[in-house]
Amino acid sequence: MFTWKKYVYEVYREKSFSKAAQNLYISQPSLSARIKKIEQQIGFPLFDRSTSPLQLTEVGEAYIKSAEEIFQIEHRMENYINNLSTLKTGNLALGASNLFAAYVLPGLVTRFKQSFPDVNIQVTEGNTTQLEAMLGNNSLDFVIDNYHYDSTLYNKELYCSENILLAVPKHFSVHQGLEEYQLSYNNIKNKSYLNESYPTVPLAAFSELPFIMLTPGNDTRLRGDRLCQEAGFHPSIILELNQQSTAYMAASTQLGATFISDILVSQLPSFENLVYYKLDGDAARRQVFFYFKNHKYKTRAMEEFLSMMRIQTKDGE
Repeated sequence: MFTWKKYVYEVYREKSFSKAAQNLYISQPSLSARIKKIEQQIGFPLFDRSTSPLQLTEVGEAYIKSAEEIFQIEHRMENYINNLSTLKTGNLALGASNLFAAYVLPGLVTRFKQSFPDVNIQVTEGNTTQLEAMLGNNSLDFVIDNYHYDSTLYNKELYCSENILLAVPKHFSVHQGLEEYQLSYNNIKNKSYLNESYPTVPLAAFSELPFIMLTPGNDTRLRGDRLCQEAGFHPSIILELNQQSTAYMAASTQLGATFISDILVSQLPSFENLVYYKLDGDAARRQVFFYFKNHKYKTRAMEEFLSMMRIQTKDGE
């Protein structure tokens, strides 16, 4: 009964069928026929045709009141759709481990908010198991991780490549004779050390050192164990920690050597009491992806975030 409400409303506004028909660019007979059909559906007349100018009946007043409420709802919906299309509203939920939440996402979020300040962004920190579960139940739109998610359930976009370095306290005597392998902070910061002209250190040279490792099950721990095994030794672990950043800080106190991401090193100030080494082997290299659920509807905010991430990744190459 409200399909042609704009016709009823125009007659009410003009209090004339002829004037309303002119405004609506239809003939008066066509307008009268549509109003009559609505009245037949309702079972009551909407206008008192015996008056001049035209007046609403009691049912007509209730109809106009309802039509105005519908117009308001439609207007709000149109504004909402327009705001979504222009990203004047919207939500984006991101998940990351401590490393990426602290040192990667802030820059991306800042850049996104500069373009779309009205989009609400939520960042959740957690481990891989927690984040994958939240991605699976649609609590998160994206997760940034260096762990490989099930490709049958999740799609992914490459963000960057990550390399694992060895950070060793400077006071250990092992550094003597290894000068050609040592990296400066600037080498890591500008990624020049990735050039083949920079040699990888023989990890076995550090077999007698104490090591600070991440807890079992962590991908960096698994890779560290594998690198040591391939070098022919089992590390002497004096401390196990949950986060790379904590292990890095512990190493800076001269406690022991640790395996550390070049992303973390490049994001923090240089520790002058640490010496860095480039490592060989597949275990020392991994890729960082933004994961999202297969077949999930991508909101405009998600599409724009991916587009921005691709541009930043390309610029960083």
